Amino acid sequence: MLIREFTDTDWPRVWEIVAGVVRAGDTFTYDPAMTGEQAYDVWVERPPGRTVVAVDGDRVLGTAKMGTNRPGPGSHVATASFMVAADARGRGVGTALCRHALDWARGRGYAGMQFNAVAESNRAAVGIYRRLGFEVVGTVPGAFAHPALGRVGLHVMYCAF
Repeated sequence: MLIREFTDTDWPRVWEIVAGVVRAGDTFTYDPAMTGEQAYDVWVERPPGRTVVAVDGDRVLGTAKMGTNRPGPGSHVATASFMVAADARGRGVGTALCRHALDWARGRGYAGMQFNAVAESNRAAVGIYRRLGFEVVGTVPGAFAHPALGRVGLHVMYCAF
């Protein structure tokens, strides 16, 4: 598996992943009816942020975006988001993407990385993030409307560098 910079020619394969994750409605707070154009505007980071893909040959296994969490006085903290193709889950793609984002942020002098809205029911992601040094610093009860579980909490997670 190789993690490389996203190019516009990757978008059709990235959109398949994004559309599947968003339409499932069980992990991201994005509108399940979002269009490809809306998703592109949300997912593809402009510099100094970065969007990457994890590939195996020509196959896109997952994607990540990373950048500054908040402007101004909060600009010393990074953030990132990750999506993995349904049939590539459980193979270390999400872990590799998260490690890549952490390395990217450290290399740019950020003080830490914050995730603003991790569904507490997304146990796989929460487990990866904990293993890589993140802590749950707060949970907003019932802030995420899970399609099967009803309202569950959204974690704010942080990893100090």
